[in-house]
Amino acid sequence: MKKSMVAVGVVVALGVVWAGASWYTGKMIESHTDEAIAQLNAQLKKIAPLAALTVSPREYQRGVFSSHVQLVIKSQAGANASFLPEGKEIVLDETLRHGPFPGSIVPSMASVKTTLVNNDTTKQIFALTQGKSPVVVDTRISYSGDTDSGVTLEPLNYDKAPYKVAFAGGKFDVNVDKQGDKISSSGDLGGLQIDSVNEFDQKVGVAISGISASGETHISQFAERVGSQSLKAKGLKLNVEGKEMAQLGELSIAAKSEPTADGKHLAGQIDYALDDLQVQNQNLGSGKLSLAVSNLDGAALHKFREQYNQQVEALMAQPDVAENSDRYQQKLVETLAAGLPELLKGEPAIHISPLSWKNAKGESSFTLNLNFNDPAKNAEPQTLNQAADRYIKHLDSNLVIPLDMATELMTQVARIEGYQDDAATKLAEQQVKGLAAMGQMFRITTVKDNNITTSLDYANGEITLNGQKMPLSDFVGMFGLGGDIMPPMQDDNGTAPAVPAVPAQPEATPAQ
Repeated sequence: MKKSMVAVGVVVALGVVWAGASWYTGKMIESHTDEAIAQLNAQLKKIAPLAALTVSPREYQRGVFSSHVQLVIKSQAGANASFLPEGKEIVLDETLRHGPFPGSIVPSMASVKTTLVNNDTTKQIFALTQGKSPVVVDTRISYSGDTDSGVTLEPLNYDKAPYKVAFAGGKFDVNVDKQGDKISSSGDLGGLQIDSVNEFDQKVGVAISGISASGETHISQFAERVGSQSLKAKGLKLNVEGKEMAQLGELSIAAKSEPTADGKHLAGQIDYALDDLQVQNQNLGSGKLSLAVSNLDGAALHKFREQYNQQVEALMAQPDVAENSDRYQQKLVETLAAGLPELLKGEPAIHISPLSWKNAKGESSFTLNLNFNDPAKNAEPQTLNQAADRYIKHLDSNLVIPLDMATELMTQVARIEGYQDDAATKLAEQQVKGLAAMGQMFRITTVKDNNITTSLDYANGEITLNGQKMPLSDFVGMFGLGGDIMPPMQDDNGTAPAVPAVPAQPEATPAQ
């Protein structure tokens, strides 16, 4: 009997402690609500300033073991343009379970379940999920302030002829530290099928399968996010009128950025890769692109981004610009051009290494290295050379296209157009020979070791094209854009090289 009473006493004591701790952590959360909302609004303004949105709490109710609050998202007061029309709001319903054991044996300050509220703004998307919240977020808040969230996206289905959309849903895990500095995420999305009608009144279907994403970022000393992200899709299919027209193999995108060793600059790289491309059962090959930026001044990048956001926000406030897409695009280009000198302060460089396409007969590749000058260090240009040198320190590029590879590609294109095999091969051979001959005629390309090649180098007002040096004005003149007429190339004996004749086009016609 005594032992039973002791056991009951222990349970009661634990219950009292748990209730007290839950009440205490609930009160802590309540006392920090305003601070958390202020931080949320600051982050929202920083991440998406053009959205012109603000978040505010509504109906905070604190209990012993749980609390409830709604977060209301609406347009900022006085905003001329916002993602949400005036009077519309998006409401997030937040149910908080207090620690120390908020629904789990793992000690935590609290757990939060977030759902979207069905209202006039969101009712259309709720119709696609059969009344379920399109997104559900389960978050665990540690005593250190770090959060771990599981994000669930509900399947979506829309079927109203002639349009149909089917999304299989997905799940993501997101981890954020107390300061909102370090963020990591990973997850998978189910398949996406979109059926519609094109301008020719043909039924078109697009299916994307196996989408996955991951990333890890943090805020650098320049107040810019750096880190790594990746996105993959296992495949994509395009059909027209029920017939498969194109199929893409795995497509992947990987990006990374980081400060350099001197602590003043940033470097970044983004890589694209496509495993294969099939068009009407013709495998056209695979491709990849690696694009990198180096020596980018971190402080200048931050200033450029802030100025750009401010100027775009000002544009959105002008009805004659915001409501005219052509004028808006023109103003955006002008804004980017005006900010370019700021972005070039660190004399950055762009590298393409490489852009390539590969098929069964070979691989074509293009590489580029472009080093910029800081235009602020140079006087206003008076000549063409000065204008180029004000921005460009050095440029070198190389293009290599194997003749066999190009012939195979053009043969496949001809087959897609309806040519029979023999006619397709004949057409492709003559097209590639004609292209090679024309390139040599205009002295843009050369043919060496069964490859069409081009090399271009520029520095200090001088161009070296395929080994031949010339002033920049002569190079520009080759394309009829002004400058002196380029003298004909000569070989070692002082005579102009013979230019191959451009072959006549074949008489083959597509199969009926």
